Amino acid sequence: MAGRVTPVGAPTRGTTNPNRLRRIDRWLTRAPEVAAVLRRAADPLVVDLGYGASPVTTIELARRLRAVEPGVRVLGLELDPERVAAALPAAEPPWLEFARGGFELAGARPVLVRAFNVLRQYNEDGVPIAWKTMLDAIVPGGLLVEGTCDEIGRRCSWITLDQDGPRTLTLSCRLENLDRPSTVAERLPKALIHHNVPGERIHDLLSTMDSCWLAAAPHRSFGVRARWVETVRLLRERGWPVRDRPARWRLGELTVDYAAVAPD
Repeated sequence: MAGRVTPVGAPTRGTTNPNRLRRIDRWLTRAPEVAAVLRRAADPLVVDLGYGASPVTTIELARRLRAVEPGVRVLGLELDPERVAAALPAAEPPWLEFARGGFELAGARPVLVRAFNVLRQYNEDGVPIAWKTMLDAIVPGGLLVEGTCDEIGRRCSWITLDQDGPRTLTLSCRLENLDRPSTVAERLPKALIHHNVPGERIHDLLSTMDSCWLAAAPHRSFGVRARWVETVRLLRERGWPVRDRPARWRLGELTVDYAAVAPD
């Protein structure tokens, strides 16, 4: 079906770099909810939407997913036909393919969609429509992971959704370069980035994280990862619905229930 329906969306700038999406890829290969979706699917098709001017991050996604789930197929979609043509030499059918498509997913029925640095270039009021269009194409029980990162992947954030809507928000930072947790604010997903103002839940989260980061300063003598783990522990202690265990926190990650940060 790919390529047989009218693409929905607007072209993105197409900026990309090798390993730019390594943090979200690492999460995708380790998150239990993603593993469950891929393993129970008769056809574990994954769509990488809006891969940009180079297919490198789609190739990396396919390689990383297949290392943990050998049956996974990856389809890279782009609105720009020239970008699709440039990517085709890298295709390895049926495991890795490229086609023209947008939020309608080109008629494909994937179990998982990664849409990174796509909605950042849209107006906020277009986000729910884009989410619904993608979720309507995903098979029941599948997942959409939509987010944003900086140019070299040091600071990332993403929202995980299913057919019932947003489930979680994950923040991921390269700890060695971290000044304070709230610096990830400039890479929040479009649904949240304009709500990082006093009185909004996402602002409360980031402000509390900064406070916990300062309180955890004595732990920096054990390394920046120890300080981050203590920061997340303090955050949970203060009542925030933090998921996962310290093993994941040590990667510079933090996942909370989306309801705790959803705009009013």
